[in-house]
Amino acid sequence: MKEDFLLKQLAQRQEQHAFRQLRLPAPGAVDFCSNDYLGLAHSAALQEGVHTLLQARPYMHGSTGSRLLAGNYAWIEEAESMLATFHQSGAGLIYNSGYDANLGLFSAVPQKGDTIIYDQLIHASIRDGIRLSKAQAFSFLHNDLDDLVKKLQHATGNIFVAVESVYSMDGDMAPLKEIAALCEQYSAHLIVDEAHATGVVGAKGEGLVQQLQLQQACFARVNTFGKAVGCHGAVVLGSPHLRDFLINFSRSFIYTTALPPTAIAAIVASYELFPYMHSAREHLTALITHFRKGVASLSTLYSETPIQVVLTPGNEATRNLAASLQSAGLDVRAILHPTVPKGKERLRIVLHSFNTMEEVDRLIKALVQQA
Repeated sequence: MKEDFLLKQLAQRQEQHAFRQLRLPAPGAVDFCSNDYLGLAHSAALQEGVHTLLQARPYMHGSTGSRLLAGNYAWIEEAESMLATFHQSGAGLIYNSGYDANLGLFSAVPQKGDTIIYDQLIHASIRDGIRLSKAQAFSFLHNDLDDLVKKLQHATGNIFVAVESVYSMDGDMAPLKEIAALCEQYSAHLIVDEAHATGVVGAKGEGLVQQLQLQQACFARVNTFGKAVGCHGAVVLGSPHLRDFLINFSRSFIYTTALPPTAIAAIVASYELFPYMHSAREHLTALITHFRKGVASLSTLYSETPIQVVLTPGNEATRNLAASLQSAGLDVRAILHPTVPKGKERLRIVLHSFNTMEEVDRLIKALVQQA
Protein backbone atom coordinates (compact mmCIF):
# COMPACT_ATOMS: atom_id res chain seq x y z
CA MET A 1 0.00 0.00 0.00
CA LYS A 2 1.46 3.39 -1.00
CA GLU A 3 1.20 5.78 1.93
CA ASP A 4 4.14 8.10 1.33
CA PHE A 5 1.77 11.08 1.18
CA LEU A 6 0.64 10.27 4.72
CA LEU A 7 4.14 9.71 6.07
CA LYS A 8 5.36 13.02 4.68
CA GLN A 9 2.79 15.06 6.57
CA LEU A 10 3.22 13.02 9.74
CA ALA A 11 6.99 13.63 9.57
CA GLN A 12 6.34 17.36 9.28
CA ARG A 13 4.21 17.26 12.41
CA GLN A 14 7.00 15.46 14.29
CA GLU A 15 9.56 18.04 13.13
CA GLN A 16 7.30 20.79 14.44
CA HIS A 17 6.97 19.01 17.83
CA ALA A 18 3.22 18.96 17.10
CA PHE A 19 2.67 15.23 16.56
CA ARG A 20 -0.52 14.14 18.33
CA GLN A 21 -0.90 10.78 20.05
CA LEU A 22 -3.62 9.19 22.10
CA ARG A 23 -2.59 8.76 25.73
CA LEU A 24 -4.11 7.12 28.75
CA PRO A 25 -4.06 9.06 32.03
CA ALA A 26 -1.39 7.92 34.45
CA PRO A 27 -2.90 5.82 37.26
CA GLY A 28 -3.36 7.90 40.39
CA ALA A 29 -2.55 11.23 38.72
CA VAL A 30 -4.46 14.30 39.89
CA ASP A 31 -6.89 15.37 37.18
CA PHE A 32 -6.12 18.90 36.01
CA CYS A 33 -7.05 18.36 32.37
CA SER A 34 -10.54 16.91 31.90
CA ASN A 35 -13.68 18.97 31.30
CA ASP A 36 -15.50 17.07 34.05
CA TYR A 37 -15.78 20.29 36.07
CA LEU A 38 -18.23 18.97 38.67
CA GLY A 39 -17.02 15.36 38.76
CA LEU A 40 -20.33 14.03 37.46
CA ALA A 41 -18.77 11.76 34.85
CA HIS A 42 -17.40 9.56 37.64
CA SER A 43 -20.18 10.28 40.11
CA ALA A 44 -21.93 7.48 41.98
CA ALA A 45 -24.96 9.75 42.28
CA LEU A 46 -25.21 10.06 38.50
CA GLN A 47 -24.81 6.30 38.05
CA GLU A 48 -27.55 5.68 40.61
CA GLY A 49 -29.80 8.24 38.93
CA VAL A 50 -29.33 6.60 35.54
CA HIS A 51 -30.04 3.16 37.02
CA THR A 52 -33.22 4.40 38.70
CA LEU A 53 -34.50 6.04 35.52
CA LEU A 54 -33.79 2.98 33.39
CA GLN A 55 -35.52 0.67 35.84
CA ALA A 56 -38.68 2.72 35.51
CA ARG A 57 -39.17 2.19 31.78
CA PRO A 58 -38.17 -0.16 28.97
CA TYR A 59 -34.92 0.76 27.29
CA MET A 60 -32.45 -0.32 24.66
CA HIS A 61 -28.72 0.24 24.27
CA GLY A 62 -29.31 1.18 20.62
CA SER A 63 -31.93 3.44 19.10
CA THR A 64 -32.24 1.38 15.87
CA GLY A 65 -32.17 4.30 13.45
CA SER A 66 -32.24 8.01 12.77
CA ARG A 67 -34.87 10.20 14.43
CA LEU A 68 -36.78 10.55 11.15
CA LEU A 69 -37.01 6.79 10.72
CA ALA A 70 -37.07 4.22 13.54
CA GLY A 71 -34.96 6.13 16.07
CA ASN A 72 -37.45 8.56 17.56
CA TYR A 73 -39.12 7.73 20.89
CA ALA A 74 -41.14 9.45 23.58
CA TRP A 75 -38.34 9.82 26.12
CA ILE A 76 -36.04 11.78 23.83
CA GLU A 77 -38.84 14.22 23.05
CA GLU A 78 -39.63 14.52 26.76
CA ALA A 79 -35.95 15.26 27.42
CA GLU A 80 -35.98 17.98 24.77
CA SER A 81 -38.99 19.60 26.44
CA MET A 82 -37.29 19.37 29.84
CA LEU A 83 -34.13 21.00 28.46
CA ALA A 84 -36.08 23.79 26.80
CA THR A 85 -37.95 24.49 30.04
CA PHE A 86 -34.79 24.51 32.18
CA HIS A 87 -32.97 26.80 29.76
CA GLN A 88 -36.02 29.02 29.22
CA SER A 89 -36.22 28.42 25.50
CA GLY A 90 -39.10 27.85 23.12
CA ALA A 91 -37.83 24.44 21.99
CA GLY A 92 -34.81 22.17 21.88
CA LEU A 93 -33.38 19.57 19.53
CA ILE A 94 -30.91 16.96 20.79
CA TYR A 95 -27.82 16.13 18.75
CA ASN A 96 -25.31 13.34 19.31
CA SER A 97 -22.50 15.73 20.30
CA GLY A 98 -21.61 19.41 20.52
CA TYR A 99 -19.62 19.00 17.32
CA ASP A 100 -22.66 17.59 15.49
CA ALA A 101 -24.87 20.36 16.87
CA ASN A 102 -22.61 23.19 15.70
CA LEU A 103 -21.93 21.52 12.38
CA GLY A 104 -25.62 20.98 11.75
CA LEU A 105 -26.71 24.44 12.89
CA PHE A 106 -24.19 26.54 10.98
CA SER A 107 -24.20 24.47 7.81
CA ALA A 108 -28.00 24.52 7.53
CA VAL A 109 -29.35 27.86 8.70
CA PRO A 110 -27.29 30.64 7.00
CA GLN A 111 -28.02 30.80 3.26
CA LYS A 112 -26.32 32.21 0.18
CA GLY A 113 -26.20 36.00 0.50
CA ASP A 114 -26.19 35.86 4.31
CA THR A 115 -23.26 36.79 6.55
CA ILE A 116 -21.75 34.92 9.50
CA ILE A 117 -19.52 36.96 11.81
CA TYR A 118 -17.64 34.89 14.35
CA ASP A 119 -15.12 35.44 17.11
CA GLN A 120 -11.64 34.51 15.89
CA LEU A 121 -11.26 32.05 18.79
CA ILE A 122 -14.51 30.23 18.04
CA HIS A 123 -14.49 26.43 18.34
CA ALA A 124 -13.42 24.23 15.42
CA SER A 125 -16.89 22.66 15.20
CA ILE A 126 -18.40 26.06 14.39
CA ARG A 127 -15.66 26.81 11.87
CA ASP A 128 -16.36 23.49 10.17
CA GLY A 129 -20.09 24.26 10.07
CA ILE A 130 -19.34 27.67 8.56
CA ARG A 131 -17.17 26.05 5.87
CA LEU A 132 -20.16 23.93 4.83
CA SER A 133 -22.47 26.93 4.76
CA LYS A 134 -23.28 28.88 1.59
CA ALA A 135 -23.05 32.17 3.48
CA GLN A 136 -20.05 34.50 3.49
CA ALA A 137 -18.16 34.58 6.77
CA PHE A 138 -15.77 36.94 8.55
CA SER A 139 -14.03 36.72 11.91
CA PHE A 140 -13.68 39.57 14.37
CA LEU A 141 -10.86 40.05 16.86
CA HIS A 142 -11.43 38.11 20.06
CA ASN A 143 -13.96 39.88 22.31
CA ASP A 144 -13.29 43.13 20.40
CA LEU A 145 -16.54 45.07 20.17
CA ASP A 146 -15.13 47.77 17.88
CA ASP A 147 -13.99 45.17 15.36
CA LEU A 148 -17.37 43.43 15.60
CA VAL A 149 -19.07 46.74 14.74
CA LYS A 150 -16.84 47.15 11.67
CA LYS A 151 -17.86 43.70 10.44
CA LEU A 152 -21.54 44.31 11.18
CA GLN A 153 -21.52 47.55 9.19
CA HIS A 154 -20.50 45.68 6.03
CA ALA A 155 -22.67 42.57 6.48
CA THR A 156 -25.40 41.66 4.02
CA GLY A 157 -28.46 39.42 4.06
CA ASN A 158 -29.41 37.71 7.30
CA ILE A 159 -26.60 38.35 9.75
CA PHE A 160 -25.45 35.74 12.28
CA VAL A 161 -23.01 36.50 15.09
CA ALA A 162 -21.36 33.45 16.66
CA VAL A 163 -19.58 33.48 20.02
CA GLU A 164 -18.81 31.17 22.91
CA SER A 165 -19.92 32.20 26.38
CA VAL A 166 -16.72 30.67 27.82
CA TYR A 167 -13.81 30.09 25.46
CA SER A 168 -12.39 26.61 25.67
CA MET A 169 -8.70 27.42 25.15
CA ASP A 170 -8.47 30.80 26.93
CA GLY A 171 -11.09 30.36 29.67
CA ASP A 172 -12.38 33.92 29.38
CA MET A 173 -15.98 34.98 28.86
CA ALA A 174 -17.59 36.85 26.00
CA PRO A 175 -18.97 40.36 26.76
CA LEU A 176 -22.43 39.00 26.02
CA LYS A 177 -24.49 41.99 27.12
CA GLU A 178 -22.63 44.30 24.78
CA ILE A 179 -22.66 41.79 21.93
CA ALA A 180 -26.40 41.22 22.35
CA ALA A 181 -26.99 44.98 22.24
CA LEU A 182 -25.00 45.26 19.01
CA CYS A 183 -26.93 42.37 17.49
CA GLU A 184 -30.19 44.14 18.30
CA GLN A 185 -28.86 47.40 16.83
CA TYR A 186 -27.81 45.75 13.57
CA SER A 187 -30.70 43.23 13.42
CA ALA A 188 -28.28 40.31 13.69
CA HIS A 189 -29.05 36.81 14.97
CA LEU A 190 -26.96 35.94 18.03
CA ILE A 191 -25.78 32.33 18.42
CA VAL A 192 -24.03 31.37 21.67
CA ASP A 193 -22.12 28.15 22.32
CA GLU A 194 -22.51 27.45 26.06
CA ALA A 195 -20.42 24.25 26.12
CA HIS A 196 -18.04 25.35 28.87
CA ALA A 197 -20.60 27.37 30.84
CA THR A 198 -23.34 24.76 31.18
CA GLY A 199 -23.33 23.34 34.71
CA VAL A 200 -20.77 25.85 35.96
CA VAL A 201 -21.95 29.41 35.30
CA GLY A 202 -25.10 30.69 36.98
CA ALA A 203 -26.80 29.90 40.27
CA LYS A 204 -27.99 26.55 38.92
CA GLY A 205 -25.35 26.06 36.24
CA GLU A 206 -27.80 27.29 33.62
CA GLY A 207 -25.12 29.12 31.66
CA LEU A 208 -24.01 32.69 31.05
CA VAL A 209 -26.92 33.59 28.77
CA GLN A 210 -29.50 32.95 31.48
CA GLN A 211 -27.32 34.38 34.22
CA LEU A 212 -27.40 37.65 32.26
CA GLN A 213 -31.09 37.18 31.31
CA LEU A 214 -30.27 37.28 27.60
CA GLN A 215 -32.17 34.18 26.50
CA GLN A 216 -34.68 36.29 24.54
CA ALA A 217 -31.78 38.02 22.75
CA CYS A 218 -30.43 34.75 21.33
CA PHE A 219 -31.49 33.24 18.03
CA ALA A 220 -29.91 29.95 19.12
CA ARG A 221 -27.88 28.44 21.93
CA VAL A 222 -25.87 25.23 21.93
CA ASN A 223 -25.59 23.54 25.32
CA THR A 224 -23.42 20.43 25.34
CA PHE A 225 -23.40 17.62 27.86
CA GLY A 226 -19.85 16.28 27.56
CA LYS A 227 -18.29 18.77 29.99
CA ALA A 228 -19.74 19.65 33.40
CA VAL A 229 -22.96 17.73 32.68
CA GLY A 230 -20.85 14.57 32.73
CA CYS A 231 -22.42 12.61 29.88
CA HIS A 232 -22.77 12.95 26.10
CA GLY A 233 -24.75 14.82 23.49
CA ALA A 234 -25.93 18.40 23.01
CA VAL A 235 -29.07 20.43 22.51
CA VAL A 236 -29.74 23.32 20.16
CA LEU A 237 -32.12 25.73 21.86
CA GLY A 238 -34.27 28.21 19.96
CA SER A 239 -37.79 28.72 18.66
CA PRO A 240 -40.11 25.89 17.56
CA HIS A 241 -39.58 27.19 14.01
CA LEU A 242 -35.81 26.72 14.34
CA ARG A 243 -36.37 23.20 15.63
CA ASP A 244 -38.57 22.36 12.64
CA PHE A 245 -36.02 23.88 10.26
CA LEU A 246 -33.17 21.79 11.68
CA ILE A 247 -35.23 18.61 11.53
CA ASN A 248 -35.76 19.31 7.83
CA PHE A 249 -32.37 20.67 6.75
CA SER A 250 -29.63 19.82 9.29
CA ARG A 251 -27.68 16.92 7.79
CA SER A 252 -25.81 16.00 10.99
CA PHE A 253 -29.21 15.49 12.62
CA ILE A 254 -31.02 13.84 9.69
CA TYR A 255 -28.40 11.33 8.62
CA THR A 256 -27.21 9.84 11.90
CA THR A 257 -28.48 7.23 14.32
CA ALA A 258 -30.22 8.81 17.30
CA LEU A 259 -28.82 8.72 20.83
CA PRO A 260 -30.14 5.61 22.62
CA PRO A 261 -32.30 5.71 25.76
CA THR A 262 -29.28 4.93 27.96
CA ALA A 263 -27.69 8.22 26.84
CA ILE A 264 -30.93 10.13 27.42
CA ALA A 265 -31.13 8.66 30.93
CA ALA A 266 -27.70 10.11 31.71
CA ILE A 267 -28.71 13.56 30.44
CA VAL A 268 -31.94 13.58 32.45
CA ALA A 269 -30.22 12.24 35.59
CA SER A 270 -27.53 14.91 35.38
CA TYR A 271 -30.08 17.70 35.00
CA GLU A 272 -31.73 16.36 38.15
CA LEU A 273 -28.39 16.75 39.97
CA PHE A 274 -26.17 19.60 38.82
CA PRO A 275 -28.61 22.50 39.33
CA TYR A 276 -28.46 21.75 43.06
CA MET A 277 -24.67 21.36 43.34
CA HIS A 278 -24.24 24.80 44.91
CA SER A 279 -21.46 23.82 47.31
CA ALA A 280 -19.49 22.18 44.47
CA ARG A 281 -19.62 25.41 42.45
CA GLU A 282 -18.66 27.46 45.51
CA HIS A 283 -15.64 25.22 46.15
CA LEU A 284 -14.67 25.47 42.50
CA THR A 285 -14.78 29.27 42.71
CA ALA A 286 -12.54 29.17 45.79
CA LEU A 287 -10.02 26.96 43.97
CA ILE A 288 -9.95 29.33 41.00
CA THR A 289 -9.24 32.33 43.26
CA HIS A 290 -6.54 30.43 45.14
CA PHE A 291 -4.84 29.22 41.98
CA ARG A 292 -4.77 32.67 40.39
CA LYS A 293 -3.13 34.16 43.46
CA GLY A 294 -0.56 31.37 43.54
CA VAL A 295 0.55 31.79 39.91
CA ALA A 296 0.45 35.60 39.85
CA SER A 297 4.15 35.71 39.01
CA LEU A 298 3.70 33.56 35.89
CA SER A 299 2.52 34.50 32.42
CA THR A 300 -1.20 33.65 32.46
CA LEU A 301 -4.40 34.63 30.72
CA TYR A 302 -7.14 36.24 32.79
CA SER A 303 -9.94 33.81 33.56
CA GLU A 304 -12.57 33.49 36.28
CA THR A 305 -13.60 30.06 35.03
CA PRO A 306 -12.24 26.55 35.72
CA ILE A 307 -10.09 26.85 32.57
CA GLN A 308 -6.77 28.42 33.58
CA VAL A 309 -3.92 29.09 31.15
CA VAL A 310 -0.18 29.32 31.77
CA LEU A 311 1.58 30.54 28.63
CA THR A 312 4.70 28.56 27.73
CA PRO A 313 5.77 29.64 24.20
CA GLY A 314 7.09 26.92 21.92
CA ASN A 315 5.78 23.42 21.28
CA GLU A 316 8.85 21.66 22.64
CA ALA A 317 9.06 23.73 25.84
CA THR A 318 5.35 23.29 26.49
CA ARG A 319 5.44 19.56 25.88
CA ASN A 320 8.48 19.16 28.19
CA LEU A 321 6.88 21.13 31.00
CA ALA A 322 3.67 19.10 30.75
CA ALA A 323 5.69 15.88 30.84
CA SER A 324 7.49 17.07 33.96
CA LEU A 325 4.20 17.81 35.72
CA GLN A 326 2.80 14.45 34.69
CA SER A 327 5.87 12.74 36.13
CA ALA A 328 5.03 14.47 39.40
CA GLY A 329 1.54 12.95 39.36
CA LEU A 330 -0.23 16.07 38.06
CA ASP A 331 -2.21 15.39 34.89
CA VAL A 332 -1.75 18.65 32.97
CA ARG A 333 -1.81 18.66 29.18
CA ALA A 334 0.07 20.77 26.66
CA ILE A 335 -1.86 22.75 24.05
CA LEU A 336 0.36 23.18 21.02
CA HIS A 337 0.44 24.98 17.71
CA PRO A 338 -1.56 24.59 15.41
CA THR A 339 -4.40 24.20 17.94
CA VAL A 340 -3.40 27.65 19.23
CA PRO A 341 -1.42 30.37 17.37
CA LYS A 342 2.35 30.08 17.25
CA GLY A 343 3.86 31.74 20.30
CA LYS A 344 0.66 31.18 22.30
CA GLU A 345 1.39 27.56 23.27
CA ARG A 346 0.24 26.83 26.77
CA LEU A 347 -0.63 24.58 29.62
CA ARG A 348 -4.41 24.38 29.77
CA ILE A 349 -5.12 23.72 33.43
CA VAL A 350 -8.62 22.70 34.41
CA LEU A 351 -9.81 22.93 38.00
CA HIS A 352 -12.63 20.74 39.30
CA SER A 353 -14.92 20.71 42.30
CA PHE A 354 -13.33 17.39 43.35
CA ASN A 355 -9.80 18.87 43.46
CA THR A 356 -8.56 19.77 46.93
CA MET A 357 -6.70 22.89 48.05
CA GLU A 358 -3.69 20.66 48.79
CA GLU A 359 -3.68 19.32 45.23
CA VAL A 360 -3.87 22.83 43.83
CA ASP A 361 -1.00 23.90 46.12
CA ARG A 362 1.10 21.02 44.71
CA LEU A 363 0.38 22.24 41.21
CA ILE A 364 1.20 25.87 42.04
CA LYS A 365 4.50 24.88 43.65
CA ALA A 366 5.51 22.74 40.67
CA LEU A 367 4.65 25.49 38.19
CA VAL A 368 6.46 28.26 40.07
CA GLN A 369 9.57 26.14 40.61
CA GLN A 370 9.88 25.39 36.92
CA ALA A 371 9.03 28.86 35.63
